[in-house]
Amino acid sequence: QVQLVESGGGLVQAGGSLRLSCAASGLTLSGYRMGWFRQAPGKEREFVAAIWWSSGVTYYADSVKGRFTIARDNAKSTVTLQMNNLKPEDTAVYYCAAGIGAYDSPKSYQYWGKGTLVTVSS
Repeated sequence: QVQLVESGGGLVQAGGSLRLSCAASGLTLSGYRMGWFRQAPGKEREFVAAIWWSSGVTYYADSVKGRFTIARDNAKSTVTLQMNNLKPEDTAVYYCAAGIGAYDSPKSYQYWGKGTLVTVSS
């Protein structure tokens, strides 16, 4: 059974930092791209960042480039999202996902976590 479990969300002031983690089990990670998406109230789910587990190649949305960093820990089967210089517009539920295909399309991801809430106050 595939499980993706996010942690690390919370409330932070603008300009602050948070580190999200996603623990994966039940799948061979080397064959997948791991992605982070977010969904704010009333908005569609949007791509944030992704990483190919096997190669470490990363992708970022323009809105987070230079502020967020995605990384993987092979030993712990965990993917992290370090978020710095957070802005109120980063407020959303953040989801971890695993899949193949287009890195920025939610439809390309087959497995999803339940999400963790990030709230950035101004």
